[in-house]
Amino acid sequence: MPTAASWTDLHPREVGRSVRDVAHLIAFRTSAVRRPRAFAVIAAVFVGCTAAASGVPAFLEGAGSYDGYSLDALTLLPSAMAGFMLLAIASAVASGGGRELLNREHGVAFAVSPTTDHLGALLLAPLNIAWLLQAWVLLGATSYGVQRGFLPFALIGIVLWIALATAIGQVLAWTVEAIRRRHHGIAIVRGMAVVLFAVAVLLQLSGKLGTLLDAFPTTTLAAGLVNGFGGRWGVSVAVEILLILFVVALGAIPAHFAARRAPRDELRVESGNYPARRLPRSPLAALVRTDRGSVWRAVPMRRGLAVLAIGPGIVALAGGLDWSQMTILPGLVASGGALLFGVNAWCLDARGGLWRESLPVGAATVFAARAWVLAEFLLAASFVTLVLAGLRAGLPSPSELTALLCTWVVVVLQVVSSSMRWSSRRPFAVDLRSARATPAPPLVMVGYSTKLAVTTTLTSLIFSGLARTPYPEVSILVASPFLVWSLVRLLHARDSWTDPVQRATVVTTVAG
Repeated sequence: MPTAASWTDLHPREVGRSVRDVAHLIAFRTSAVRRPRAFAVIAAVFVGCTAAASGVPAFLEGAGSYDGYSLDALTLLPSAMAGFMLLAIASAVASGGGRELLNREHGVAFAVSPTTDHLGALLLAPLNIAWLLQAWVLLGATSYGVQRGFLPFALIGIVLWIALATAIGQVLAWTVEAIRRRHHGIAIVRGMAVVLFAVAVLLQLSGKLGTLLDAFPTTTLAAGLVNGFGGRWGVSVAVEILLILFVVALGAIPAHFAARRAPRDELRVESGNYPARRLPRSPLAALVRTDRGSVWRAVPMRRGLAVLAIGPGIVALAGGLDWSQMTILPGLVASGGALLFGVNAWCLDARGGLWRESLPVGAATVFAARAWVLAEFLLAASFVTLVLAGLRAGLPSPSELTALLCTWVVVVLQVVSSSMRWSSRRPFAVDLRSARATPAPPLVMVGYSTKLAVTTTLTSLIFSGLARTPYPEVSILVASPFLVWSLVRLLHARDSWTDPVQRATVVTTVAG
């Protein structure tokens, strides 16, 4: 019995159509930008930063001298290339195949092929602050270590490597997603993650992690890229181009396998039974329970929390950070946690926001419940990280413990106040049921992550210095103005939400 072709079938002729579909989707997304001038300015800034990272280090003292720091940069370049590939893999796997060029709800009416989804996710992969920072560091190290005459050819090879590493990460991410959607797939993926984390920690503790990174084929590849134009450079670049084409085409296969299976973890949440519990004693407690359930039952929240809480903690555990160095961790985790939903906190309500506005509860109570749940989420994630990081750090001194606790509270309150303010100023209608969804458009997310990373990092560095002083009360005194300033900003955000006109704008936007 003949049947029509399905949109999940993989055909060679689909490639051209998928490329055209990606172009149409990009045109649609860019045409819907609210502020085109700001979009152009941000794009120009990122292009300028990339150009600066590629060129400015070459004019620093000692650049390209093959001595001192220049030699160190060249020596560590293969390991840095391998590290970038591992970052690309981890980032793509955590987001379940990448970002969505077309969200799941719109894909019901306007179905696009898995190949289109795969290509779109590849194009959106660079819109990630961790990806950008690592790419800039890799370009900067190349610019500083290679002689100027050889630099243009080396940069071409490094840019191709960045594209190749991103494509490899995408293939593995779709493969993991296809496995996750099979019977018992969730348990298999979690078991694989535990084994990989354990192996990484054991390699680091045994001192063999660096040896393993040095054994990557990036050593041979880097040697062919940094010595200028020649036969070896041409072979290296040709190999990179061929691998990019092959890996990009290969990624469509697991993407189709994943599309043919239902997302088990997402459907289990949506089709689950949740028995009613006793009514809370106050409206605030009822709202907190509702918001808490909407966060902790969402697949992207749980998956993101696991990555944010365990990932940095395992890295810190393997690296053996001391207590003064651990002050950087709460800001890192809090910034990442806010990017899961906090920067657009009201999008959790979606169409339910219209129903919630009909409840006989004050607007200030609704705001307090949402801010409380966001702070609770960030505190829980960073607490797990600190516990893991502290397993090898020994007992902290009073100054170290006080500085760490002050940093923890300060950065969480900073992130909550910024997130709630942005949520009222720039709401977006987003369906967060998909594990690959983001609470705001990709370029906006890059701006949010940059602001949060800069603020929390600078704050953490201040308390890292205070952890080395013999007076623990100094950390409390320094934390006080930070806390007051964040509370004032949080109150201003509450006033913005309680304004009926502003609240109506937010609710109608997220419900759309």
